Amino acid sequence: MNVADNSGAQKVMCIQGANNKKYAHIGDVIIVMVKEAISNMPLKKFEVVKAVVVCTCKELKHKNGMSVQFDDNVDAVINQEGICVFGLVA
Repeated sequence: MNVADNSGAQKVMCIQGANNKKYAHIGDVIIVMVKEAISNMPLKKFEVVKAVVVCTCKELKHKNGMSVQFDDNVDAVINQEGICVFGLVA
């Protein structure tokens, strides 16, 4: 998965899904391990952190019939209280 904030992590791998489910959807909090990181940044390689899913490849259908789909899976790193401490990158 790609990371949408400036925490220093570029790619992460999901190691535990939301509530031990097989799949995570937009808004779910998951536990990830950093696979690729930028040097001299807060997060280092192989660090285990929490993240919230921001975008998914699987389409999300609304009640009014519209559906939203993104090109790749993206998440944002959060702290233990559930606050995104690193600014999101547009």
